[in-house]
Amino acid sequence: MTKPNAGAFRAPLIAMTSSAVIAACATAPVGLEPVDAVVPPTEVEETTKAPGLSRTGVAPQQASDDYYVAAAADVQSRTAEDFVPRARNVILFVGDGMGVSTITAGRIYAGQQKGLDGESYRLAMESLPYSAFSKTYSHDAQVADSASTATAMMSGIKTLSRTLGLRSGIAYGNCASLSGQSTDSIFEIAEAAGLSTGIVSTARITHATPAATYAESADRNWEDDNQLGGTDCKDIARQLVDWDAGDGFEVVLGGGRGAFFPASLTDPETGEAAGRRTDEADLTEVWTAKSDDHVYITDQAGFEAIDFTGETRVLGLFEPSHMQFELDRAEDPAGEPSLAELTTAAITRLSQNEDGYVLLVEAGRIDHAHHGVNAARALGDTAALDDAVQAALDLTDAEDTLIVVTADHSHTLTLAGYPARGNPILGKVAYGPGGLARADDGKPYTTLGYANGETGCPPGEEDCARADLSDVDTTAKNFQQQALVFQGSETHAGEDVPVYASGPGAELFRGTIEQHEIFHVMGRASGLISYED
Repeated sequence: MTKPNAGAFRAPLIAMTSSAVIAACATAPVGLEPVDAVVPPTEVEETTKAPGLSRTGVAPQQASDDYYVAAAADVQSRTAEDFVPRARNVILFVGDGMGVSTITAGRIYAGQQKGLDGESYRLAMESLPYSAFSKTYSHDAQVADSASTATAMMSGIKTLSRTLGLRSGIAYGNCASLSGQSTDSIFEIAEAAGLSTGIVSTARITHATPAATYAESADRNWEDDNQLGGTDCKDIARQLVDWDAGDGFEVVLGGGRGAFFPASLTDPETGEAAGRRTDEADLTEVWTAKSDDHVYITDQAGFEAIDFTGETRVLGLFEPSHMQFELDRAEDPAGEPSLAELTTAAITRLSQNEDGYVLLVEAGRIDHAHHGVNAARALGDTAALDDAVQAALDLTDAEDTLIVVTADHSHTLTLAGYPARGNPILGKVAYGPGGLARADDGKPYTTLGYANGETGCPPGEEDCARADLSDVDTTAKNFQQQALVFQGSETHAGEDVPVYASGPGAELFRGTIEQHEIFHVMGRASGLISYED
């Protein structure tokens, strides 16, 4: 949905006086219930200059939210008295569904793929000097979804699962409940401050995590107008091309072009209906009509034709839906850039702005592979994310760039048995050469498995026997690990997830933190957010 007076808030943001901040922040404070109260002037923070960055920190409109206030205080308690904001650039990497077990298995996988000792191998993300654990629950769920968790990281609050960019007073699926529940994401704040911004994702660019940078939606599934069900809300794809923060995104690279076209048009790659829109709009034309610098691309050739050292603003939508899994990418006839290539391009383009940038990079398909109890593809995409992290480390300066790597939530993947060191992580448990382990049913089993998923015993077959894997190649990319409990789609898991960080402000990540504190560390480190110390 379009934010109330969004343009009026953003345009003068850099030069806001304290009275303007008061007006912008005088929305209903929200804790567990919305409250109709005006924030008194004494409770609104003054804007502060960030030394060395020539930035004016601001208080976003959700600054009175109880979650926001508590998280800001927690981060402040870890901040040294002489702390100075020095992060000219901020890069947030999100491995969707990349919990501890995925990182452990991904580490072993990546090492073994390189012919190295997997157990002692170290991922690039694990080389970052600071780390913490993040609590991922949402306002209403013990185990959260990607929309609420992304909102936490982008806007500094906790909110309802399945909603995007809104405070917890929202009613799921109800457009009429949006009043007073808007937030300002760190991307909107960055744009208003004159920074460049970009989003990269292997998921649909209208999917939960990337959408939280620019959209407000009472239902994360409203990705195009075909999903709105007759409501008056604005769909997420439309919100992207209509986004009026600053001068808009410099780079948007991912999947999901189906949300931008009507069915009456034909997709150039598949030859099928281009999309699902009922308003017959071609939203890519809305993008390219913004200026001569705005371009739209769909494949590897188009990607390689772009000069990312120039002023071009790129909307790249490489698939009708999600992009290819890394293990399948080479088989795409039209070609797709890797996540590392997309990250390199985005950083190159955003670095043209001397004032700095904020970038989101999401490996969105780790989650999708896990939902399909397909560990091979999940680990392949984890390794691809790590390659992107290494690319960012190679391209940036730790003196002025804060890099954060984390997950939005975990999955039910587990590593089990007592496999010998060096045993293939995707293989069957073996104690050594010729020492294949067998469960009490006499059958071999894999190191990796899931607590639930489609390979569990389906309804009506509660006494079904576990499949015999003796003659099955469990390392094949299409192999689905066995699951304990039947679910049509494997679920998220609720344990805390790691946060790895380097650069200015990274030292604020330590211990166990609330997930929405990530926003506050980024805001404090970059000087984009005003805090009363």
